[in-house]
Amino acid sequence: MSDTPEDALDPVRRDLLAAALTHIPFDGWSDISLNKAARDIKVNAGTAGMAFPGGATDLLDFFARDADLRMLDRVAELGIGEMRMRDRIRTVVRTRIDVIAEHKEAERRALSFVSLPQNAALGLKALSRTVDLMWRAAGDTSTDFAFYTKRATLAAVYSATVLHWIADTSEDDADTWAFLDRRIENVMAFEKAKLRVKDKIGSAPSLASVLSRLRYPGETRMKP
Repeated sequence: MSDTPEDALDPVRRDLLAAALTHIPFDGWSDISLNKAARDIKVNAGTAGMAFPGGATDLLDFFARDADLRMLDRVAELGIGEMRMRDRIRTVVRTRIDVIAEHKEAERRALSFVSLPQNAALGLKALSRTVDLMWRAAGDTSTDFAFYTKRATLAAVYSATVLHWIADTSEDDADTWAFLDRRIENVMAFEKAKLRVKDKIGSAPSLASVLSRLRYPGETRMKP
């Protein structure tokens, strides 16, 4: 996978996750699914507890992190550096969804899980990590305010696309990819509109120069 150093327990976590994914469509992201997975692969309760001390919450976080790393590996293999930025973003979003494509029901359950108030922080953390890695995979190196605005924009695009994909029954998820294209075009149109407004503002007279020419009604210039 990526160059990120592995925790010694990550191989066990992967085995537990793979086993749990067969139960999650029925039992959700729960300790029940985790316990069944441990029994399936004959991992004792103590080891499972060390691997996921937070139970199902940690299991879901690992699922998201593992998908992020697999996305990075696939994008690196594709070599997207010569693409336009919009095409890079489209590729990373689609790749992130592709790596979990065989676990659509688990993702549906995950969205339900993080929609609960007590799990909202987990959902926000996972989404923030995913969109940050997406931008990095796309070649973004911004460190100014754009760093945050870009990630907020992509978070909205990615979240909406995942929700569309969850309900998509079209062949090869064609409707989802068309939806993604429309969202990206909307963002690009908005960015172009912002640039036009910024250019107009930049070429407009400054407020100070306008005020300096203003005279109150009836005001006359004093003669020297």
